[in-house]
Amino acid sequence: MSLRYGGSTPRLGYSTGGRERGRHGVADTTAGTDHPIKTRAEIEATPTTPHVRTLMRTCWNLGGLPEYTPLRLRPWTHTLGYRGHILTKSRTYSTTYTALRTQRTEHQLGMAVTVHPDTATTDAYWRYSGSGHTPGAALIATGTAEDLARNREIAREARFYARGEPV
Repeated sequence: MSLRYGGSTPRLGYSTGGRERGRHGVADTTAGTDHPIKTRAEIEATPTTPHVRTLMRTCWNLGGLPEYTPLRLRPWTHTLGYRGHILTKSRTYSTTYTALRTQRTEHQLGMAVTVHPDTATTDAYWRYSGSGHTPGAALIATGTAEDLARNREIAREARFYARGEPV
């Protein structure tokens, strides 16, 4: 079942969610521009939806923070932070997005669900069920952290050894 705000008929058009947004040319999806954004003012002038402009502003703002400098988010603001390699797709080895959207729409139209308010079930009781790792996942995470710490220690010792300094 699919939950939608507004009308019940699926819209045949480009997806604006998740990674699929980045797989199209950004100009085709109205999710950015085909050219890099040089100033914050260009974001406001971009002919796209308010939601996409908000994502672009967020990318621009994060790109200005020192801890995100290595990601080079500002030069990639026009693609909402996605890099160029996901904007390509081979038609030889894959289907087209038009075919996928058409199939999705046909499938969703075939799943029409009628909801009667008097028989609808509403789950009004919510409870917190926890957060964090399961015991097994915690064991794996701990082992990974220990391996990482040991690798860093070995690398540090190797640097000192290469310089002829005592560890």
